[in-house]
Amino acid sequence: MKQSLEAEFTAFVAERGQALLRIAHALTGDHRTAEDLVQGALAKAYARWPRIHGDAEAYVRQIIYNDRVSGWRRAGRSREYSVAEVPDHPVREQDMAGRIALREALLALPARQRAVLVLRYLEDRTVEETAEVLGCRPGTVASQASRALGKLRAAMSVEWMEASR
Repeated sequence: MKQSLEAEFTAFVAERGQALLRIAHALTGDHRTAEDLVQGALAKAYARWPRIHGDAEAYVRQIIYNDRVSGWRRAGRSREYSVAEVPDHPVREQDMAGRIALREALLALPARQRAVLVLRYLEDRTVEETAEVLGCRPGTVASQASRALGKLRAAMSVEWMEASR
């Protein structure tokens, strides 16, 4: 790879690496798995870097989504591990309790439902775009989003009821 292309790729990773890691973490629920997913996507992008035109971040995100979906298909179901993380800045106790409850509720969702929520609400993609990324029909995206949001509402209302006792 030419020196300028290599420098361009290095700058891209330095600038957008953390954003890509956040997306991967939202998809996997596990920091190490997210790092592996991003590393694999960046390796694939590096090999194709001279041919990538336009929005490189969108290209790498697409690789991340495709690799995650391929992983589901190979494994049938992904393994999830709960990992306690220390926040970078102090958070009020009640805010932290709500965040932990939401995180646990998100991690309890099936991987495909969590992916739909990440694509639709974190990435702000349309139903059609989400369906294309996940390789399914728009109706499947809508039903998965509805089920996932229903599960989150139910989990959070139970958490709220227990906290108000």
